[in-house]
Amino acid sequence: QVQLVESGGGLVQTGGSLRLSCVSSQSIFSINAMGWYRQAPGKQREMVAEFRSGSVTDYADSGKGRFTISRDSAKNTVYLQMNSLKPEDTAVYYCNARTGWPKIYASWGQGTQVTVSS
Repeated sequence: QVQLVESGGGLVQTGGSLRLSCVSSQSIFSINAMGWYRQAPGKQREMVAEFRSGSVTDYADSGKGRFTISRDSAKNTVYLQMNSLKPEDTAVYYCNARTGWPKIYASWGQGTQVTVSS
């Protein structure tokens, strides 16, 4: 089972930026897809951004134009650059890996808290 550790969250003001990091215990070449997900209080967990085979990326509408997912294969790390943060971005952010189909995710970790103040 792949192990993933998230970091980089924090408290920022509206319009600020953060870069989240996710370090994998396995080579990311062996992982079908990796992505970032978030869950805000009282809301369902949602996909934020994903890397898929062929370096194809997918973004939720809420983050398009503001968020960028990237990776450093040598470091087995996936990043999420978040710019122009809004209060509604406040949530616990999780990194995870999944199969292509069906979409079976690895175990969810502790995540990293992102809080955006007005």
